[in-house]
Amino acid sequence: MKVLVVGGAGYIGSHVALALSRRGWEPVILDDLSKGHRQAVLAGKLIVGNMGDVPLVQELLTEERIEVVVHLSAYSLVGESVTDPGKYFRNNIANSLRLLDAMLACGVKKMVFSSTAAVYGEPETIPLTEEHPCRPLNPYGFSKLTYEGILDAYAKAYGLNYIALRYFNAAGADPEAAIGEDHRPESHLIPITLQVALGLRPSLQLFGTDYPTADGTCIRDYIHVTDLARAHLLAIEALARGCAPAVYNLGNGQGYSNRQVIEVARRVTGQEIPVEEGPRRPGDPAVLVASSAKIQRELGWRPEYPDLETIIATAWRWHKSHPHGYESNVRE
Repeated sequence: MKVLVVGGAGYIGSHVALALSRRGWEPVILDDLSKGHRQAVLAGKLIVGNMGDVPLVQELLTEERIEVVVHLSAYSLVGESVTDPGKYFRNNIANSLRLLDAMLACGVKKMVFSSTAAVYGEPETIPLTEEHPCRPLNPYGFSKLTYEGILDAYAKAYGLNYIALRYFNAAGADPEAAIGEDHRPESHLIPITLQVALGLRPSLQLFGTDYPTADGTCIRDYIHVTDLARAHLLAIEALARGCAPAVYNLGNGQGYSNRQVIEVARRVTGQEIPVEEGPRRPGDPAVLVASSAKIQRELGWRPEYPDLETIIATAWRWHKSHPHGYESNVRE
C-alpha cells in the first residue's frame, strides 16, 4: 500500500512514515520543510512542496497511485495562533481544503487526519471523551475543529472516508533513537527541559503556577510518539476495511503536571534543571487528560510506552546523541 504522508518530515509525521515502512507499506512524503527536517525522513520518497499546490498534489496522487492520505501538515503553536490567527486559517483550513479537493479529483477518498485535544477547550469533565463539547480557546484549536467539520461534510456529500485522531501531548522519540523531536523554535515542555539538562539553555521557563491544580501548574496527558504513530496504522487498516468515518482521542489517560514532568526529567537525566516561574500563556486550559477507551475498544489500540519516565528516557537518548537536533551531524 502507498500512503501519502503530508507533513511527513515533521516530528510526528516522520515517526508515522517510519512506522509505515516498518509495517511493509510505502510512504510518500510531501513536506515544504518549513517546519520539518530532510534528515528526519528515513523511509519513503520525499517530495518538497506544499499541500496547497493542487497540481503538485494531483500529480503525486496519480503517479504514485496513492490509496490513503495521512494529513499532519499544520501550524500548531497555540500562542502564535492567538497573535496571528490568519496564518493558521490560511494553512490549517484553506490549504487543507485544497488538499481535500485534489484528493477527490483523483479519486482518493481515504484520509487519516491529525487533529488535537485543543478542540475541546476548558474541560467540563475529566477524562475527556469524544462526546465532550468542543469549545476551543484558541485559533489553533478552532482551525482543527473547523477542518473536522469539513471532513464530516465531505463524507456526507462526496463519499470521503476519514478518521480524525485527536492527539494529546505527543512526546518521546523513536526507541532506537533513529529520529526525535526538533522544532524551530522549540515550544514543547519535554524537549526544552532536556535542552536545559544538556546545558543548551540556562533555565526552564514555567508558564503559570496559579492554575486550579494540586501544584498550580498545567496538567497534560503525554503519549509516546511511537504509540501515536501506531494508531495511524490501525486507522489506515480500519479505512481499508471500509469502516465508517470516526473521531478518536489519543492519550494515555493519565495526567502529569508541569512540575511532575520536570521532576521526572531530573531523575532521568541526573541534572538539576533550573526553573524560572512566569505568567500563564494565553489560551492554555488547566487540565487536559484523555479517555482513549473508544479507540482501544474499536481499533484495538494500546499504548506500549505509557509511563512518563520511559517517554522522557527515549527523548533523552535522542537529545543526548543529537544535542543540536538534526543539525548535530552537520556540526560534529
